[in-house]
Amino acid sequence: MIDAEAFFNQAREHGFGLFTGVPCSYLKPFINYCIDAPEICYVPASNEGDAVAIAVGAQLGGIRAVAMFQNSGLGNAVNPLTSLTYTFRIPVLLIVTLRGEPGGAKDEPQHELMGSITTGMLEMMKIPWRYFPTEPEQVAEVLEQAVTQMDQSGLPFALVMQKGAVAEHALQADSEAKPRNLSLPSWVGSDDDLTRRQVLSTIQSALLNDDIVLATTGYTGRELYACDDLANQFYMVGSMGCVSSLGLGLALSQPQRRIIVIDGDGALLMRMGALATIGFQRPANLLHILLDNGIHESTGGQATVSRSLDIPTVAAACGYPTVIRAGSLQAITAALDDKNSGLRFLYIVTAEGVPTGLPRPRMTPVEVAGRLQTTLADIS
Repeated sequence: MIDAEAFFNQAREHGFGLFTGVPCSYLKPFINYCIDAPEICYVPASNEGDAVAIAVGAQLGGIRAVAMFQNSGLGNAVNPLTSLTYTFRIPVLLIVTLRGEPGGAKDEPQHELMGSITTGMLEMMKIPWRYFPTEPEQVAEVLEQAVTQMDQSGLPFALVMQKGAVAEHALQADSEAKPRNLSLPSWVGSDDDLTRRQVLSTIQSALLNDDIVLATTGYTGRELYACDDLANQFYMVGSMGCVSSLGLGLALSQPQRRIIVIDGDGALLMRMGALATIGFQRPANLLHILLDNGIHESTGGQATVSRSLDIPTVAAACGYPTVIRAGSLQAITAALDDKNSGLRFLYIVTAEGVPTGLPRPRMTPVEVAGRLQTTLADIS
């Protein structure tokens, strides 16, 4: 058994600066220590997949990150672990608890199957692993192995935490409460019939030199690339719904520059809990743009349910201090020209339709990620 402090001291020495995750009773002392320690950046995620994406964003921004959660939630993280970390070769350290361990302590019935397949699942996803250290002298060696393998492979490394690995730590800090944003979204513009291409071109035209743009998977990223392929752009593939959490991690690791997330209605609905996490963290340098055409255009054209709910009001209720419904290109430009208004949500209705001969990025996802990391270093 080790004290949480022993692990975190070594983790910081190895460059880990952001921790995110979803609670588990095995992780309780670990997360309690995170919350209590003022020098640690801990982001409570809405689900395990979001935690992985937040950690990936921090890693893109130059800060090593840890995503931690119960093995019962490993299934929620499979998508970003197979189509984000693997596809872009962006490594994060995972701490996965081992509820329902075969031959271990008696546990709840819902943990029985996952307990027997957790390590096998990691291996199937090509994620090397070892057990979480239980002795203080093991911590440095375990972290050294993890960092070395992640740097060499570009893939995550997992530490599988058994029951009782970490000594108890009672939470000292009070739960942080932030005032709710009860102001209604503002409507700006004339409700023009906007195409996705018009909106993306307008966004590109208003970019500042140190802005970073993240585009959701599907036609949005492809059309952004077709407008102009810029070194400060990241084209998400796979990992549907994860771009906003990726943007959160990047915004926290790069607070000196503006992060612009271009999201889609289908993607946002898939992981809408991310709105609550972002609204709680409220990074002042994040602009979250939603393009809502009411359909899953990239994957068959079936309707989403976006037209049956008020997404801007949902964003406001989740804590976004400023929410704007932009109905014209002029309104979009004005919102982008305002760089100092804190966290904002920009909602834009777009028409259906895909340009003929829409290209795919010629760069591989690994090259896209590497170029962005080089761009961030050059800007710094």
